[in-house]
Amino acid sequence: MDTNRLSKKMAAALNAQMTKEAEASQIYLSYASWASNQGYGGTANFLFRHAQEERNHMMKILEYILKRGAEVKVTAIAAPPPNPASMYNCFEKVFSHEVDNTTSVYSLVKLSLEEEDWATWNFMQWFVKEQVEEETLAMELLDKLKISGGEKAGHNELYSLDRDLENAPDSAKSAQDVTADKP
Repeated sequence: MDTNRLSKKMAAALNAQMTKEAEASQIYLSYASWASNQGYGGTANFLFRHAQEERNHMMKILEYILKRGAEVKVTAIAAPPPNPASMYNCFEKVFSHEVDNTTSVYSLVKLSLEEEDWATWNFMQWFVKEQVEEETLAMELLDKLKISGGEKAGHNELYSLDRDLENAPDSAKSAQDVTADKP
C-alpha cells in the first residue's frame, strides 16, 4: 500500500527547499567565519547561531517529508558566495538571501494552494512567519549600520554593533504581536 501523501511535484519542491535551507546554513557559516576572521566575534556568534537555525529549518522540512510518506532526497549544495567586502555588505547579502528564500517559501505555499494540499499549506505557514522575522531582522541590522555610516561606519560604531550582536535576540518582534500598548 502506498502511504505517500505528497504529489511528486510537491515532494520535489519540498526536497528543493530542504536543500535551500542547507545552503542557507552554509552561507551563514561562511559569513560567520569571515566575521570572526575580521575580529567581529559578536557578529560571528550571531551568524553562527543563524547557521544552526537554518539547519533546523532543513530538518523540519526533512521530517515533514518523511511524515507525509514521501522520499527525502539529500543532494549536494552549492558553495557559498564570496565573502562580504564589509560589515554593511555582509548584511546586504544576508537580506538578499532571506528575500530569495522568502520567494521560495511563497512558491511552496502557492503550490500547496493549487494542489489543495492543506496539510502542506498549514505546515508552510510557520515558514511564512519565520521569513517575515528573518527579513525584518536583516532590515533592522542594515538600518543600524546605515545610522552608523553605512559603508563608511567607523571602528567605534562597528565595535558597538558587534557587541550588540553578541547577545542580540535571534528573531525580530512579529507585527502580529504589536499593540497600541506595546508597539
